[in-house]
Amino acid sequence: MNLSSLIKHYFPTADKEVTIDVFDEKTIDAVYRHVVQILMQYMDIETTMLEAFGYCFYEILDNVIIHTDKQLGTVLTHYNPNIHTLSVLVADDGIGVQASLAKNEKYKTISEEEALKLCIEDKVTDGAGMGFGLYSVSLLDQKVGLRFEIRSGSHTMRVENGVVTTKESDFWQGTIVYMQLQTDKEINPQEVVAYRTDVVDEFDTLFLNDNELEQLW
Repeated sequence: MNLSSLIKHYFPTADKEVTIDVFDEKTIDAVYRHVVQILMQYMDIETTMLEAFGYCFYEILDNVIIHTDKQLGTVLTHYNPNIHTLSVLVADDGIGVQASLAKNEKYKTISEEEALKLCIEDKVTDGAGMGFGLYSVSLLDQKVGLRFEIRSGSHTMRVENGVVTTKESDFWQGTIVYMQLQTDKEINPQEVVAYRTDVVDEFDTLFLNDNELEQLW
């Protein structure tokens, strides 16, 4: 995986400030906690945004383990406190979105372009999951998204200013999910998960136990 090309393309102004983490089935939880705990140190990031992001971020990581047939992914993150912007990229070199969805007989003949459009819709799955992860990411994008991309194979789907476009791009073996989020906006995190789970309680349980609270004080 050419990390330098990813950084140059998706983080052109961040340079060496980009944090890089590699994860697999054994380390996914540790990497997830590591990234979120770093973000929690920035007091200017809205807690409600971070609660919703935490849920969506784990779903993206988990997609690599469940759907790619590769079970190894890379996370690039960068926070710019000057403009309150969080950029996150999760990449793998697995089978890609089209091949993954094609495991489901319902999507066996769809094109790569169609697969990218469908994968952010509710209940669209290859059969190994519920089809909610990327849909929740799309809901987060509606709330605080500045740019949202999914790149797989020879196509990239981009959502920007509420407009969805899909076009041919340089070939990528696997899938890249990229988000650029506004972090200083207060939102209702329950809307991002369509009220299907208590995302606030989940976040508090994982990151705000008594010991961590004592450390914060």
